[in-house]
Amino acid sequence: MHRISRILAGAGAAIAAFAVTVAGALAHDVDLTRLPVGDGRVSSSPQAGWVWACRVNPQGGGAHQQGPWFNGDGTYDLTAKAIVPGNVMWNPKFSITEQGDSRVFSTNDLPNHGTGVYPIGRNTDAYKYDRNPNSISEQNISFTVPANPALASPGCAPGAVGVLISGSVLFNPLDEPGRDAVAWETQDRCQGHPQMTGVYHYHSVSTCVDTETLANGHSALVGYAIDGFGIFGRKGVGGETLVSADLDECHGHTHEIEWDGRTVDMYHYHATWDFPYTIGCLRGSYDASVARLLGGGGTGGRAGATRPNQPPRRQAPPPRRP
Repeated sequence: MHRISRILAGAGAAIAAFAVTVAGALAHDVDLTRLPVGDGRVSSSPQAGWVWACRVNPQGGGAHQQGPWFNGDGTYDLTAKAIVPGNVMWNPKFSITEQGDSRVFSTNDLPNHGTGVYPIGRNTDAYKYDRNPNSISEQNISFTVPANPALASPGCAPGAVGVLISGSVLFNPLDEPGRDAVAWETQDRCQGHPQMTGVYHYHSVSTCVDTETLANGHSALVGYAIDGFGIFGRKGVGGETLVSADLDECHGHTHEIEWDGRTVDMYHYHATWDFPYTIGCLRGSYDASVARLLGGGGTGGRAGATRPNQPPRRQAPPPRRP
């Protein structure tokens, strides 16, 4: 049995309260008002519940002040976070096609849902903690991943790790200095925001995307990682809400799923409410140039990339956000 209660308020449908109580086969309780902050959970090798990041920049930009939703005991209240207001609608262009053994993506990165108004307005609550000066802009992104990916030795997670079916990019769970981005940064009602080159992105699976459940209770496909494996929502078979402890070091597991109209026994990633939220490392080989492209072309912003399956390395810091 699962009980989920939501109270929505405001023109932007900001979450005023969102309590989740879970009981069942996995016997988990997920309290969104007391989620562990992921700061410091950055590893140098695969580790469940952590993120093996290819790159962090301790001098990088991000939220300049801790918000009052931090509880002071190593947890934060997701339901109390400041929300970037607005409901700006865009003209998304997103396609996925199969060409032989490849899956081909084309997107302008503009989401199929409304976004907040960026840059963040000076008179908003969100601006008190995160003065993101960036604007959302149309991108020109085309890339290819394997249609039927194979497991490989785990590799570190670059800044951009995939794309959701909204057409927008998914980043790893860290802000540029290596903190828990979901806890620190202020985002819009769909948990997205832009980086320096205008790439609208998420650091967790958006609640505007994770909306469908299959007949067996399992969450539907919500996106694809850059290694080709699927990303699914927060529920496992039977409808139980998953947490990081249920998943492997890269935040996934293997069982039967629906994949391109077939039932196959296949590895896949899952979203969770707790850190690292989506992908802690990559279980398949990936092209680092795809990560750079999704992260803004490697010209700035919060995305970094390195060669697949290589350890983290230090790089010269990009320009700091004001």
